Amino acid sequence: MYRAVMHAFFGSEGIAMKRLPVIVAFLVAFAVADAPRAQDPVADGQALAAEFCSRCHATGARGKSRYPNAPPFRTLGRKIDLDELPRALERGISSGHPDMPDFKFSQDDARALRAYLRGIQQ
Repeated sequence: MYRAVMHAFFGSEGIAMKRLPVIVAFLVAFAVADAPRAQDPVADGQALAAEFCSRCHATGARGKSRYPNAPPFRTLGRKIDLDELPRALERGISSGHPDMPDFKFSQDDARALRAYLRGIQQ
């Protein structure tokens, strides 16, 4: 069975060497596709805010929150220490009011959200 599978994939007489560039190109393309996310934490943070928070909060540099008690993200730095925010997000945030769901972020996502928030503070 092993020999049949190897022959079907690699064939004989150097076909494996012909397929190697295709395999390498696929692996490189896969790795590169993942790279931009790790290289732009501000954009990642903006996307996370839009996805998880914009239903209630104003997540941009302008605009009103949909709910009056949901502070705009551009003013959060006045109320909380943004340096401590990633730790709180990693542990999980529970607001205590029923409209806001509980959140728990990965370390990278928590830092990305902080990077975004720092950029929009007023």
